[in-house]
Amino acid sequence: MIIFKDMVSGDEIISDTWNLKEIDDVVYEVDCKKVTKGAENFDTGANPSAEEAEEGVEENTKTVIDVVDAFRLNFLGDEASGTRLFGSKKDYQAQLKTYLKKVVAKMKENGASEEDIKAFQTGTTGYYSKVIAPNFKDFDFYVGESMDTDGMCVISLFRSLFNRGVQ
Repeated sequence: MIIFKDMVSGDEIISDTWNLKEIDDVVYEVDCKKVTKGAENFDTGANPSAEEAEEGVEENTKTVIDVVDAFRLNFLGDEASGTRLFGSKKDYQAQLKTYLKKVVAKMKENGASEEDIKAFQTGTTGYYSKVIAPNFKDFDFYVGESMDTDGMCVISLFRSLFNRGVQ
């Protein structure tokens, strides 16, 4: 298993156990799913008492996004209200610009060619314009376990499909 870490914060972000799709040689897209966590029911073979049979275990459950939970990513904002840290594209662009400068510095430190760096910068700008900017209001933002907001912001877009022709 390969675990991918953010070059800036060192946080674990994703691993190859998920189906990674490389987009424009710049971004990994991962299909995530919401899962219910908690309320495990262990059958010990004993008969539950009348009181226990009436008690539900669902009060201890929580719905989480599998990748967010597995890599201990933290929502940037207030999950209860749904308020995001980045209220505007301009707020997010400022963070992204700072982050990308740090990534480019790390790339240079690791011996990347000017051609590779330019391709990364061009690809990042293209992806932002093509995917992030038009869908900005639909994204949620997460940061790694260290809560280093100068590190990578993982963006999440929950997509729903309505398809009457699926069999």
